[in-house]
Amino acid sequence: MSGQKLFYLPLGGAGEIGMNCYVYGYGPKDKERLIVVDLGVTFPDMDGTPGVDLILPDTAWLKERRDRIDAIFITHAHEDHVGAVAHLWESLGAPVHARAFTANIARQKLAEKGYGGDVVQTASAWPETVKAGPFTVGFLPISHSIPESSALVIDTPAGRVIHSGDFKLDPSPVVGEAFDPDLWAEVARPGVRALICDSTNVFSTHAGRSEASLASDIEALIAGARGMVVATTFASNVARLKTLAEAGERAGRSICLLGRAMRRMIEAAIETGVLTGFPRVVSPEDASMIPREDLMVLATGSQGERRAASAQLSRGKYNGIELDEGDLFLFSSKTIPGNEKSVIRIINNFSEMGVDVVDDSTGKYHVSGHANRPDLERLQDIVQPQIVVPMHGEHRHLREHVKLAQSKGRAAVLAVNGTMVDLSGNAPSVIGYVDTGRTYLDGSVLIGAMDGVVRDRIRMALNGHVVVTVILDEEDEPLGDPWCDVMGLPETGRSNAPLVELLEADLSQFIGRAGEKTLADDDKLEDGLKRIARQTCVNEIGKKPEVTVVVSRLA
Repeated sequence: MSGQKLFYLPLGGAGEIGMNCYVYGYGPKDKERLIVVDLGVTFPDMDGTPGVDLILPDTAWLKERRDRIDAIFITHAHEDHVGAVAHLWESLGAPVHARAFTANIARQKLAEKGYGGDVVQTASAWPETVKAGPFTVGFLPISHSIPESSALVIDTPAGRVIHSGDFKLDPSPVVGEAFDPDLWAEVARPGVRALICDSTNVFSTHAGRSEASLASDIEALIAGARGMVVATTFASNVARLKTLAEAGERAGRSICLLGRAMRRMIEAAIETGVLTGFPRVVSPEDASMIPREDLMVLATGSQGERRAASAQLSRGKYNGIELDEGDLFLFSSKTIPGNEKSVIRIINNFSEMGVDVVDDSTGKYHVSGHANRPDLERLQDIVQPQIVVPMHGEHRHLREHVKLAQSKGRAAVLAVNGTMVDLSGNAPSVIGYVDTGRTYLDGSVLIGAMDGVVRDRIRMALNGHVVVTVILDEEDEPLGDPWCDVMGLPETGRSNAPLVELLEADLSQFIGRAGEKTLADDDKLEDGLKRIARQTCVNEIGKKPEVTVVVSRLA
């Protein structure tokens, strides 16, 4: 149809790993109907985002076009794909569609914010589809490290698009659906205009390993342990939790789940029927009464999260459970880049206790949930897309994936967050750019990354804070001397005198010298007091702190 176009627009997850949010549009220019794929989060760190609870995609572009959004589709229940649903849904307003397990997790999140369960519609697997404006969308099963992951088959008047979601080609995933190459070939048979594809492991040159391949090594490790065994993995990796629990049960151990997120995932998997035969578990209270050589604990916190069960155990007793010399702690997980310090801190804490720590350095106890390079090639060969658009990866991953697709004779484009790509023609073309960024959940409030809140917090953390208070009468004359309160600064500096006394003396001199115009003008007075306070601190301690000036005037 003349004047109609199909576009793809990533708002998060392209040029980074995490915070996934993708938009597809179809229709005439500036009137396209829209669908959203995934609303995920990423996690803060104390260096760059101190005090922030979660980081969400900036969906301002979508909010401005709220009346054109026909639906939101969630590919799977990992936090970087579903974690922002409850925080952003009200501003977008469209119905949310997900398969049963993912819908269960999404409803729990929405319920915590006071939204009803009817916001999320449960979808069945392909060949059933959901109609959303000009789009017809089906959930095509694909294996990953969480149950019921799905690619999306997106049919439009301009052709069929497959959005891979996160995936691996696993014939034996333990929990969830195995990769079915025949089903995928059938879906691809009518022709696929574009494959929008996971790029996470494009640099891994060996074929991916199956989840089922871990069982024998895990069983051998646990069978040989003599004290308590604690294992941690991603709370959402239900298949791994089952493998670990079954290995513990075979070794004659009682199984205890430690951590709310892990219990919630297991409960959701059982409720929706994707998990069966999980060993019986005991409560932490009962576990504390079981001989340690007969106990296996599955704990949250594989990435070193400070408040998770693993970190709490490394600092001492948690929920009545305490590790001791000769116990075993297993990291059945990969450390995500950026989390190394936190994980190493836990390992060292356990080492000081005499606990033996086993990580994944041997490759025996963890397999990735993402497709490696040969698997990406295999999927392309099955799907035979006309166009490949890499997603879910850092810039280097996307760039390498473009090269891979082009080496196989396919058109490809590198599209980082904010890049609008026209998929209507025989080759992809960039047709525009959208401002993208991040939104911070700070306590219970959403703030923009450019609002200055976190920037000021970082400045205070690096340089300290001084509050200067001065009182003036109705004739603009100071009543007494200014006084100071300091936070995060040394008590004394180079002169060995109390810093507060030096500040107050220098500020008093400034007030004494200030002219009538300065004393009558709050802005001039504040600027002068800030300048003196900072200069005194630089001279005494070599720091230029944040300074807040409070000017009180008597009526």
